Amino acid sequence: MRFLFLLFIVFPAIEIGIFLFLGKLIGILPTVLFMILTGIIGAAAAKKQGTEVYYKVQRDLQYGKMPGEAIADGLCIFIGGLLLMLPGFLSDLAGACLLIPFTRGWCKPILFKWLRGMSKNKRIIIK
Repeated sequence: MRFLFLLFIVFPAIEIGIFLFLGKLIGILPTVLFMILTGIIGAAAAKKQGTEVYYKVQRDLQYGKMPGEAIADGLCIFIGGLLLMLPGFLSDLAGACLLIPFTRGWCKPILFKWLRGMSKNKRIIIK
């Protein structure tokens, strides 16, 4: 319940505050153009990295290897691309962290922990 409160109340309020601050600091037009630019860059980066992960999954499956790491990368890239396409600077920061391979390595253990918790609570079943 606390997560939903943060997601729907606190997070948008902080984003609006950042929009107002940057709009006053650099102007409305540069702020809007920056949001559009990050959306375009996010979509392009997610498409490029998503294609690479797709081929890595195929390669792993051809060699009889479970593509768990590649699937986790794909999930991070998908979420990161979505976050970059959302308007907002905090979502852009989170999306960039999920798209950059170096910082994605820090985020994947959190993702695995969350999925394990969902599995233990029987909200999601992993076979």
